[in-house]
Amino acid sequence: MFQLKNKKAIVTGGGSGIGKAVCLIFCNAGADVFVADLNKDAAEKTVEEILSSGGKAQALPMNVTNQHEVITAFEQVGTVDILVNSAGVSHIGKVETTSEADFEKVFNVNVKGVYNCQFAAIPIMKQNGGGVILNLASIASSVGIPDRFAYSMSKGAVLAMTLSTAKDYIKDKIRCNCISPARVHTPFVDGFLAKNYPGQEAEMFEKLSQTQPIGRMAKPAEIAALILYLCSDEASFITGCDYPIDGGFIKLNN
Repeated sequence: MFQLKNKKAIVTGGGSGIGKAVCLIFCNAGADVFVADLNKDAAEKTVEEILSSGGKAQALPMNVTNQHEVITAFEQVGTVDILVNSAGVSHIGKVETTSEADFEKVFNVNVKGVYNCQFAAIPIMKQNGGGVILNLASIASSVGIPDRFAYSMSKGAVLAMTLSTAKDYIKDKIRCNCISPARVHTPFVDGFLAKNYPGQEAEMFEKLSQTQPIGRMAKPAEIAALILYLCSDEASFITGCDYPIDGGFIKLNN
């Protein structure tokens, strides 16, 4: 079950965190993985790890905010069976502490980036008789998170785009879903703690972990496992859905 043999998959943000975990699990499922990332070195490191385990992968350096660059990269791949939009940035701040530049940066990566990749992938998928798109939303799409104004805006847009795309292309056999993780232990978390709480990293890590009812953060591999299912043929009856994967945050945190 959950095999992706003979499938070509583009994973944005594949150089680290959740995106890297998706690339690795897709490789194990037999997919030909294209590791898309702004950081070429990070993308190539993921590729090296996949190749060393006998998988198939290529680096696909690109800036998701640049539509021409995205289209060119997708045309190089040719057939696109699966697109995972994992690339994203975060921001901490309320509306009055969010600068216009910060707002635009979050919008350009998290919203325009998803749009650009779908814009490039969908015509290819239509020509090929279908495909699967999986977008990374967030619990911030559904509940209020303190000091995450711009980030919440962007992830709410991802959820709305997912539903719209699923509706518009269902007759083209293109499925589109999204998932909404809570906190996930990625390099971003470690960098955030080191920058903002030097010397208190372990204490703050535990504090953040305990905000999840389950008592810990998610592992990137756990998020990737759900993505694998939703992109596999076993999920062929699922489209237009958002799946929380949040350690009970949305339903049990009241």
